[in-house]
Amino acid sequence: MAVHDQRYRAYTGPRTAPSRRLLILPRYAFRSVFRSRIFTGFYAVGFAIPVGAAIWIYLHYNLEALGVMRLQASQLMAIDAVFFAGLMSYQAFFLGFLVTLLAGPGLVSADLANNALPLYLSRPFSRTQYVLGKASVLVILLSAITWVPGTILFFFQGSLAGAGWLGENARIGLAIVAGCGIWIVVASLLALALSAYVRRKLLAQAALLGIVFGGTLLAKTVNLVFATRWGDLLSLPEVLTSVWSGLYGIESQNGIPGAAAWATLLALSIALTALLYRKLTAYEVQR
Repeated sequence: MAVHDQRYRAYTGPRTAPSRRLLILPRYAFRSVFRSRIFTGFYAVGFAIPVGAAIWIYLHYNLEALGVMRLQASQLMAIDAVFFAGLMSYQAFFLGFLVTLLAGPGLVSADLANNALPLYLSRPFSRTQYVLGKASVLVILLSAITWVPGTILFFFQGSLAGAGWLGENARIGLAIVAGCGIWIVVASLLALALSAYVRRKLLAQAALLGIVFGGTLLAKTVNLVFATRWGDLLSLPEVLTSVWSGLYGIESQNGIPGAAAWATLLALSIALTALLYRKLTAYEVQR
C-alpha cells in the first residue's frame, strides 16, 4: 500500500513581479464586463462621434468634398478650443458617465459580498494594488473613448492645418489629456467607493445617479433660495465644467471660480480615497 507524503510544501515556482500583480484584476474584470452584448454594443457606439468629428475636420480642408455637398468652409464650425471642449464633454460626461454607471459599481461589491477580499489580501497583494487594479478597468475603458480619440483628432487637425497650428494650440492638446484625466480619476474613485459601501450593484448604480443628478438638483435649489451661484459647488458636473473651461481657456457659464472648483475636486478625491481604504480591509468587526 503506497504512502503519500502530505506534508505542506511552500510554492517554489516563478513569481509575478510586484509591479505587475495588479494586472491580473483587470484581465478577469474585462471578461466579465464585455460578457454583456448590450454593453459591448454600446461601447462600440461610443467611437461613432470621434469618427464623425474626424470627417468634419477633413471637410474643412477638402474643397472638392465641400463642393459636392454644396457647402463652404465658412459654414462649418471652427476647429478650435470650443469644438474640442464640446466633443470631449460629450464623450466624458455623457458616454463616460454611462460606461462608469454600467461597469463601475460591480467591480468591488462582488468581492465584498462574497467575502473574497480576505483571499486577495492574504497573498502578497496590498490594498493599494487592489484599488489600482480595480480602478485600471475604468481608467482603460474611459481613456479609450475620451482622451485617446481626442488626442488623435487633435494631431489629425494639426497635420491638415500645418505645424504652426499645433504650436499655437498646444493648450488644447494638454487640456484634452488633463481634463479627461481629472474626470476619469474622480469617476473611478466615486464608482469604487459606492461599490464598496453599497454591496448590491443596482443600489450602487442608483446611488451614483443620485449623487450626480441629485447634487445638481440640490445646487439649483440652493442657488434659487439664496440667490447665489456658489450652490453649483454641490453639483459635480458644474464643478468639472468650471475646471474644464479654465483648462481650455474658454469662458465658464456657471460663474464658479476656478480655484474653488479645483479645491472641491481635491477635497472630494481625498474623501473618496479615505472612505475606500477604510472599507477595504481583510476582516470586518461586527458589533
